[in-house]
Amino acid sequence: MIFNEGTINEKKALDHIDLTVNEGDFITIIGSNGAGKSTLFQSISGAVDITGGSVILNDHDITDTKEYIRSRHIGRLFQDPLKGTAPSMTIEENLALSFSRGKHFSLRPVTHKYRKYFIDALKELDIGLENRLDTKVGTLSGGQRQALTLLMATLVTPQLLLLDEHTAALDPGTSKKVLALSEKIAKENHITTMMITHNMEDALRYGNRILIMKDGKIISDIKEEEKKNMSVEDLIRVFTQSSEMNDRMLLRN
Repeated sequence: MIFNEGTINEKKALDHIDLTVNEGDFITIIGSNGAGKSTLFQSISGAVDITGGSVILNDHDITDTKEYIRSRHIGRLFQDPLKGTAPSMTIEENLALSFSRGKHFSLRPVTHKYRKYFIDALKELDIGLENRLDTKVGTLSGGQRQALTLLMATLVTPQLLLLDEHTAALDPGTSKKVLALSEKIAKENHITTMMITHNMEDALRYGNRILIMKDGKIISDIKEEEKKNMSVEDLIRVFTQSSEMNDRMLLRN
């Protein structure tokens, strides 16, 4: 993945990424700013066009598939809680939009059957939104919006869920709650999930694999057995050693 190719501003954002994500994986991704983490997500979701290689989802080549079509199968949350919802619409209207993903949508009133379904789904969030279906989403707090966005992204179970530092803008208590919700929803629905984080403790606490990225490369892939016995200090040591090894390889090239 190269930006501004052939110019003095050329930057290789992703460099020979070869990644297989297994069904049911919950992968946390760490790396310094500019490592290529968000660009990886943009490439998978179709937000940017890749300059080489392929993106395969459940044995289907989606490399040339538009982002809005991929969104029928790929859920994504962003760092900014303002993204992912329509603030001038109600909670019920936002849920109706997400529920219609990949189907024909009309602006007819939500039926009693679907309203009950939305209420039951909101109850699972345990933040009181089930009693506020007619509330405009723009009036919700950041944590409430992010929890709602998580529900919207998984209301129709996606084949892949991308969590792009989705708790970074939240206070520690709310962040912990949204992370726990993310893990719960992913586990209960067996959703293959990838989560970018800068928090080493969260990288260890959640999921079954850790990827370390630097300079557009995956420089370490820590599997479940190794991960479960690691401390934060161990992870920092692996991160540092992997980075130094990657730097030596770049110097040889």
